[in-house]
Amino acid sequence: MIITDTHTHLYSEQFDEDRNEMIQRAIDLGVSRFFIPAIDSNYLDAMLDLEKAFPENIFLMMGLHPTHVKENVEEELAFVKKWLDTRNFYAVGEIGIDLYWDKTFLKQQQLAFKTQIKWAKEKNLPIVIHCRDAFDEIFEILEDEKDAKLFGIFHCFSGNLEQAIKAISYNMKLGIGGVVTFKNGKIDQFLNEIPIENIVLETDSPYLAPTPFRGKRNESGYITKVLDKLVDIYKLSPQEVAAITTQNSKDVFGI
Repeated sequence: MIITDTHTHLYSEQFDEDRNEMIQRAIDLGVSRFFIPAIDSNYLDAMLDLEKAFPENIFLMMGLHPTHVKENVEEELAFVKKWLDTRNFYAVGEIGIDLYWDKTFLKQQQLAFKTQIKWAKEKNLPIVIHCRDAFDEIFEILEDEKDAKLFGIFHCFSGNLEQAIKAISYNMKLGIGGVVTFKNGKIDQFLNEIPIENIVLETDSPYLAPTPFRGKRNESGYITKVLDKLVDIYKLSPQEVAAITTQNSKDVFGI
């Protein structure tokens, strides 16, 4: 059984004490594909080190995270573009808009999002979207950019059924992680109305650990708890959920 974690920050400082052991625990559970989103220029070396350590398992993205869009946005975007032109990545991400923490740089976030979508299209790459308190703003830009070259994943989807259907209309898969196991997560109440062909699994580790680990450090091996929840929602076997969601990830990332 091959399980794919489509979004995990394995380079996080929270894993500095046991990174290799944590990754091996996940591999032992069948999680053999890890897709690594970028945040900003500070993390690239750690990402490249991960790829070197686990070349068969680690797949890197490149992008500027919206919460790291600040006064130096042009410098950071130039860094993203340089690396997209230098080597192969599997997605442009994670990119998007986040208005939860700070609305100061909304215009810069919108510019960065649009710019990186354009680069993804030029390179025929998927985008991986970060959206927090910003569905309207995200959808407005996706509406402008909607065409045959726009595709990807709506990472850590936490919206309602209407928003899920709208996200899928832009050729996005829904990234489903620990939130689906929360009692107040709500997405488990309608997810069975979304065909599983539109779903990929993720952890967003070290964040958003699923029940029963909620509030603790998340790790990629805990994706099995997300898989178990989808087994319950879709009334399929664990093998079927793993196979379908991994195939969905292959459809997006091309590998």
